[in-house]
This record gives sequence, structure tokens and C-alpha cells, in this order.
Amino acid sequence: MAEITLLLGANRGEPHATFARATTLIEDRIGRILASSRDHWTEPWGFQDDRLFLNRAILLESDLAPARVMEKLLEIEMELGRERTSSDGYSSRTIDLDILFIGEQVIEQPGLSVPHPRVHERTFALAPAADIIPDLVHPVLKHMVIDLLDQTLHEP
Repeated sequence: MAEITLLLGANRGEPHATFARATTLIEDRIGRILASSRDHWTEPWGFQDDRLFLNRAILLESDLAPARVMEKLLEIEMELGRERTSSDGYSSRTIDLDILFIGEQVIEQPGLSVPHPRVHERTFALAPAADIIPDLVHPVLKHMVIDLLDQTLHEP
């Protein structure tokens, strides 16, 4: 069993309802949810939009292989109305499900990088993660999640 930290994000449709459905599907298909962060409303990152994003981190345990977890997350995104374009840059979305951490594992496979390669730059990911795993040490950067959050909040 591995502990997996996911980030849910959305700014189109009804994010709270979408998160409720996503959480049910994640628990049914991937593993048992151990903890959930409070909800965080944040500005879009990497593009402009009038709508704020709702972000929430969840911690779950699963016996699925990491690549299989990613496959299941992509299936859930599609089922909940996520539309991907060929450019797939940053844009508004009904749901985004990202793997932030799998314990302290480091994974580099086609279509899967763990920890998430930009988690340390993103307050919108670190703040919800810090609600549930503040003491988790980033396996590459060797800093706790709470310290990485502090760094993003104090950058110029």
C-alpha cells in the first residue's frame, strides 16, 4: 500500500459538485481516502481567466501501481467532462487531477513524474497539501511541504 497525495482543481461548472463526484470515483476505483484538505480558492496559474480555481488535496492509500493510478485519474477526468486539446496548455477546466506525491517515491516514466515536477513552485498545490501532509519531505528537494509553501509565500 502506498500513500498518494492528489490535487483536485477546477474553475468551470460546479467545482464543489465535481469534487464530490471525483472523490467518490477515486475511492471506488483507486483507494481509500485518508484525509482531505480544506478548500482553497486561487487565481489561475499560467493563464488569465475571470474565474477562480477551487483546489483541494486528498491523501489516499492504494495498492495500484503508480502508472495504473494515473490511468484511472485520466479516466475519471474524462468521465467528469475534462476536455484536453492537442496543445493542452494551461486553461480553464471542469476537473484536473494531479498526483503530487506517492510517499517519498521518485518516479520518471512516460506520462508520469512523481513528485509533480512543479509542485514546489505552486502555492495553489502546496497550501492544500500542507493541510494534510505538512511534514512530508519532498524526496528530491529534501524540504518539508510546509517549508516549500513558506518559500513560495515569501518569494519576490
